[in-house]
Amino acid sequence: MSLVSRFLPTRPAHLSFVSSQSLGRFGTAISSRAAKSNQLQIHRFYASSRKDILADLDQIIVSQRGGTPLNRNRDLGYTHSQQTSYQRPTATHQQYKHRPQNKMVKKKSTTPPESSLLLPTPPSSLPTVDTHTHVASTYEFYRGRYKEGKYTDVYEFVKEMYKGRNVEAVVDVWCEAPVRPLWKEFADAAMQKEKWGGMEYWFVLGVHPHDAKKYNDDVEKDILEAMTHPRCVGWGEMGLDYHYDNSPREIQQEVFTRQLKHAVRLNKPLTIHTREADDDTERILKEVVPKDHKIHIHCFTDSPDFAARLLAHFPNLYIGITGVITFATNDNTAAVIRNMLASPSAPTPTNPSSLRILLETDAPYMVPANIYDSLIARDSEMKGKKLPICHSAMVPWTAKFVADVANGVEKQKGGEEGWDADVVMKVARENARKVYGV
Repeated sequence: MSLVSRFLPTRPAHLSFVSSQSLGRFGTAISSRAAKSNQLQIHRFYASSRKDILADLDQIIVSQRGGTPLNRNRDLGYTHSQQTSYQRPTATHQQYKHRPQNKMVKKKSTTPPESSLLLPTPPSSLPTVDTHTHVASTYEFYRGRYKEGKYTDVYEFVKEMYKGRNVEAVVDVWCEAPVRPLWKEFADAAMQKEKWGGMEYWFVLGVHPHDAKKYNDDVEKDILEAMTHPRCVGWGEMGLDYHYDNSPREIQQEVFTRQLKHAVRLNKPLTIHTREADDDTERILKEVVPKDHKIHIHCFTDSPDFAARLLAHFPNLYIGITGVITFATNDNTAAVIRNMLASPSAPTPTNPSSLRILLETDAPYMVPANIYDSLIARDSEMKGKKLPICHSAMVPWTAKFVADVANGVEKQKGGEEGWDADVVMKVARENARKVYGV
């Protein structure tokens, strides 16, 4: 603590706008936080004689110290010249050498090397079907994070990421308004299987609730055109999002209903996005969609009771499970799994067919949290780092987490813990065939 702050509990009125630090340096640095209303006082401060101000301060300090003379060199670390200007004592080279240096320390990057995207051995090597991914966005995220990345086009990226990972098929999701023409290039490329490295490429197309305000006749015309493509297996993602409200709720509901009617007319499976809009989503689905229609409630994180009502009403409705089930901040998705396993017709490890889930990534988002144990075991340098993108080869880790949740239920019931990633991968693969025909 400086002498000024020790001996001046109350500042002189004409210096009230100067910080304690500024007083300690005798007015050579005015506080950067001085309010505009103090500008006149600042002007007067500079107009005053510095000698008079310093004399006032000397007198106050001496008075507070009981009359003990002030030694500037000792007490304040300044030297006083005949011109009454105060300067820091000049350090010798020898003194300067031993002073601690305030070097700018570059913040350590938490982005792992590009090679980390090539994953370790997964919990299951069975065929993966990612029923909801955004291939173009994933590649764009990759190029944004790794500007010198080695993969120069999306096809090369997919081939390398999924090499040896048994990614059998993906359902790519296009949900922007206006519609991106790129969908056609990707879909046409699927007609040559090797273009995607042997992976089956399928897609759905619709308008996300965030973009509902941009939905118009031209957008709808583009969607209807896409529905005729042989690789198109559904309409979506569409729905309601009351968490962000990027489009007005009335418009979201209107556009959601309009898209549903077209999809039902065309008998296209539905890819539904719903967030914090349980009542309106349920009401609109029940009003517009036949009970036996195929429905995928994508990346479910809402109320387990809401999921139960939808599952009870629509026998061909399935709940999409992403890596978000592994997040500590989300218990709703795991609760949906637990509820399914507690039902009268509960699935078992030997007869899991009634587990009505689809596995998905929602890439480039939702990296499964349990993947980091495998990554750190392979490379300790991954500790404290986060993968910047998710991709379809991560699905087995989500399956592993679902199996762990299921085993927890079995343990509570006193049954055998026979669930594993393979069991979950098998039933999810069959469910993808039921919903999308892939």
